[in-house]
Amino acid sequence: MEELSKRLKELRIENGYSQSEFGKLLNVSQDTVSLWERNKSYPTTDCLYKICKTFSVSANYLLGLDEI
Repeated sequence: MEELSKRLKELRIENGYSQSEFGKLLNVSQDTVSLWERNKSYPTTDCLYKICKTFSVSANYLLGLDEI
């Protein structure tokens, strides 16, 4: 799941979101986003879906199973 953490952070930064802004978009706290990015916790299926929609990427890409 390390790839998820790395790609999530890259996408967030590339799209100009702070952790706080991104958390608000997904209805989670900044601390939750930080935990995801540090590979200490993982998004729920619902959040994973929202992340994919927000960044127009597949879940396979986020999970490191595919390249864009």
